[in-house]
Amino acid sequence: MTHYPEPPMGQGEPHHQTGGGPANPGLPSGGYPSGAMVPYNQTPQTGGWQAPPDYQTTPPGGEPTLTTIGDITVTQSQVITPGGAFPLRGSVWTINNLVQTEQKMPTWALILALLGFLFICVFSLFFLLVKETRVSGTVQVAVRNGQQYHTTQIPVHSQVQVNQVHQNFNYVRSLAAGA
Repeated sequence: MTHYPEPPMGQGEPHHQTGGGPANPGLPSGGYPSGAMVPYNQTPQTGGWQAPPDYQTTPPGGEPTLTTIGDITVTQSQVITPGGAFPLRGSVWTINNLVQTEQKMPTWALILALLGFLFICVFSLFFLLVKETRVSGTVQVAVRNGQQYHTTQIPVHSQVQVNQVHQNFNYVRSLAAGA
C-alpha cells in the first residue's frame, strides 16, 4: 500500500509501459502543465524555494526581526518562540556553554616528523609541536518571562560560531534591559 494514486486500469507504472505513447497522456510534451520548460538560468536563484505571494517576511505584529538565536526570534518589543510570543521587556536570558575543545597533534605532522628524522634530525622534531584544535558541542540559550520559558541548543563546530552566539546573546540582553 502506497500513498500514490493507483494508475487507471490497463496502464502500469510508466517504466513498465510498452509502446510509443506518452507516459502520462494528461500532460503536454514537456511534463509541465504549460508544456514549456523554463531554462534554469532564467529563473530567480532562490535555492529551489520560492515564497508564495502571501508569505510574510516579518513576524506577526509587523515589527522586523532584529536577531535570531536558534529558534528564538527577537523583535523590538517581542520574543517569538515556537511555543508563543511574549514581551521582550522583563525577559531574563541565560546561556550555558556546552562546548568541548580538544587539541591534538595531526597525523600529517607525526608522519613528517618521523620521515624528516631520517634526513634532518633536529628540525623535523618541530613538527611534533603542531597542534590542531577541534571544537564541538552546543551552546544552550534560555529565555524566561513570568511563566513562559523556552530553551534552545545551537550546535557549534568552531570558536567563531561560539563567539557569534555569545554576541547575539549579549545584544538581546542589552535590548531586554533597555526595552
